[in-house]
Amino acid sequence: MRNIKMTVEYDGARYLGWQRLGDSDKTVQGKIENILSNMTGEEIEIVGSGRTDAGTHAHGQVANFKTESVMTLEAMQEHLNRYLPRDIVVKEVLDVPERFHARYHAISKKYSYYIWNNTVPSAFERNRSFHVADELNYSLMHQASQKFVGRHDFLGFSSLKKSKKSTVRTIESIKIIEHGNLVQFAFVGEGFLY
Repeated sequence: MRNIKMTVEYDGARYLGWQRLGDSDKTVQGKIENILSNMTGEEIEIVGSGRTDAGTHAHGQVANFKTESVMTLEAMQEHLNRYLPRDIVVKEVLDVPERFHARYHAISKKYSYYIWNNTVPSAFERNRSFHVADELNYSLMHQASQKFVGRHDFLGFSSLKKSKKSTVRTIESIKIIEHGNLVQFAFVGEGFLY
């Protein structure tokens, strides 16, 4: 039995998120599993390193699956990218040790949020950023963001108002990076909440 690790990039605008939802074919996991199952002739279930919400994009989502297939890694990647929708791309396929698990072996995750900071909105950035026409105070934003770095209970920032699940998370870093009119807020942490 082989354990295959994939690195996946996707534009999530058309999807209900990463995780398969029943018999809906509107998830990234569902799309990939369908292609893998057809390709191998096996019922394939992939494990993602995390779940993204509806409309969320990913540059490097890691996932793994088990298969008896003897296809080469190159043939697998080529097949996946030929039959997946164009907004999902498998960037890398690797054989990994049997015990590798994409979710349990994830060291950290990085989420980026964007602001288009200009008096005029952007047609190209409208689906990937929030438009703010007012001038931003980067010094104050940086100062405020650093209060979230470290281990904290993020219940007040989560949709989980009453839950037995822990809402304590560790944020390793927050960076605010200017790319011209596009401002990136990059959060690195062990995991995140809805």
